[in-house]
Amino acid sequence: MSASASFIAHLVELRKRLLNAVVAVLLVFIGLFPWASDLYTLLAQPLLAKLPKGGQMIATDVTTPFFVPLKVAMMAAFLIALPYILYQIWRFVAPGLYAHEKRLVLPLIFASTLLFFCGMSFAYFVVFPVVFGFITSSAPQGVAVMTDIDKYLSFVLSMFMAFGVTFQVPVAVVLLVRMGIVSVEKLRESRPYAVVGAFVLGAIFTPPDVVSQFMLAMPLWLLYEAGIVVAVWVGKGKEKGV
Repeated sequence: MSASASFIAHLVELRKRLLNAVVAVLLVFIGLFPWASDLYTLLAQPLLAKLPKGGQMIATDVTTPFFVPLKVAMMAAFLIALPYILYQIWRFVAPGLYAHEKRLVLPLIFASTLLFFCGMSFAYFVVFPVVFGFITSSAPQGVAVMTDIDKYLSFVLSMFMAFGVTFQVPVAVVLLVRMGIVSVEKLRESRPYAVVGAFVLGAIFTPPDVVSQFMLAMPLWLLYEAGIVVAVWVGKGKEKGV
């Protein structure tokens, strides 16, 4: 097969995998569409539970009450279809990998997905109640806390992304060690810098209160330590030729 024919074949395969992923997301979205408003209510529950009695959220744009729940439904559809999307990516890249690379990549993809969901869950169930409780209790007397639903969605998505990405630290550590970019000993020596970096990231990606910053920094540091442990285990497997 010529180089041009091989390139075209890869493009056709890529189009097939992308189409499969898009169709999967659309099918799940269609199934979730009737419950789009309920999904937004569920997403807003951590804030609604902390609002004063009679407090509510508002919509400042004419189309916001319709489009914001649709965005939530689309986000939920993507998350539900994510395992299938990753499977399509795997099917595309797997033929070009060696056997030992396949044994490493597949567990990393699974671990990365699981950790991302764990990060989102941690933000929703642990961080949001604390952050929103702090925000609502800090409002001056006579000021009614009524957040716009679109701005709330933007805030939630940014927090989900921040925690989902920071929970990828063990995967990043394992990859760096496996690729020989950094050694386990160097990671151990850099532990004080990792702790400081965790609190700096906590200050950047969370609201300006000590509690929420601490709630991001501590898991980030613990995940760094977990990454070192897993990297040691992976390194032993590599020495044995696994």
